[in-house]
Amino acid sequence: MLKVLGSLNEAQARWYVAREAMVRGRGGLKALNELTGMSRPTILKGVRELRKRELPPAGERIRKPGAGRPRVETMDPGFEKALQRIMDENTAGDPMSFLRWTNKSTATIAMELTRLGHRASDETVRRRLRELGYSLQVNAKTIEGESPAERDEQYRYINRQVKQFLRRGEPVLSIDTKKKEKVGRFKNGGRTWRSKGDPEKVNIYDYPHLGEGPAIPYGAYDVHRNEGFVNVGMTHDTAEFAVASLRRWWRCFGRRHYPNAKALLLCADGGGSNGSRIRAWKYFLQQFANQSGLEITTCHYPPGTSKWNKIEHRMFSFISLNWQGRPLISYETVLNLIGSTRTAKGLKVKAQLDPRMYETGVKIPDEEMELINLQPHKLYPKWNYTIGLQAAER
Repeated sequence: MLKVLGSLNEAQARWYVAREAMVRGRGGLKALNELTGMSRPTILKGVRELRKRELPPAGERIRKPGAGRPRVETMDPGFEKALQRIMDENTAGDPMSFLRWTNKSTATIAMELTRLGHRASDETVRRRLRELGYSLQVNAKTIEGESPAERDEQYRYINRQVKQFLRRGEPVLSIDTKKKEKVGRFKNGGRTWRSKGDPEKVNIYDYPHLGEGPAIPYGAYDVHRNEGFVNVGMTHDTAEFAVASLRRWWRCFGRRHYPNAKALLLCADGGGSNGSRIRAWKYFLQQFANQSGLEITTCHYPPGTSKWNKIEHRMFSFISLNWQGRPLISYETVLNLIGSTRTAKGLKVKAQLDPRMYETGVKIPDEEMELINLQPHKLYPKWNYTIGLQAAER
């Protein structure tokens, strides 16, 4: 295409590019602007001429190649150096520079260049940046930071614990809270197939009072059976709510699938409502152990490694895919979309609504903590521990 453009005069090139933009439809203007370097106003002018069939007469004066107003960088030798210095300021420039602390839009860069004595428009800046190899880019998550020295060893320990429990026929759960969602006619990211021109209509604004309330999905993924349970809360993600979700799983599914179970293994993140430092988490786990008759072992993933928790990529990710592009207009919709989640590997998910009010800021006294039958493991006892039955419950 660029070879053809080189053989055309100014008007012919404008019409040729405009026709290609029209043929491509949506996004054609942007694509041809980036491909050919021809400005958008020029392409739009060609589009108007083609649509109205108002092509200039054959005798119209056509500028010779190289004619027209000289480029700014040609007339102003210092322009290029000033532009490059502005673009380099993030790493090597003056920390007091104005642009170091602003969004580097082309309009802002043009204003700074003009202030430095190099008059330029934002369109000139945009064109020159592209020619210099710049492009609009998003942040890239690549810096992981230093990993805890114990991370790999903790991974291996969790894997050993999982294998031991599965070998004995004891349940192993991967647990976590999924992102809180607004219930109502709000926009939900993603796309879904619908009749052309008939998108799902949602609220323009995401104000909470326009909906029914929050949906807090706490999940328990059964590693052995490839089955999931989600308890959808309506108030707060607290330690009491987390343990209540486990209790519901046990009553509805666990004791039926594992009638001879004596112990339960939980693989949990290091933070959140089931965090390793949360006193209430251990307190309510003790109550659950007493009620179920199970010894409950918890192994926490090291800080910053929640993506390795199996529930994230074996269950939550598929729930998100299943309801993408679908507004969660009611709690019934939330439950149905979670419950209808399936995968090619046989994942099944059940969901229940938990209307109970869970209070935040619950304080557990020291004397109550001392009564917990907490048995720390030798390896990383803050991450690995077992809560057994209290003496009165044995």
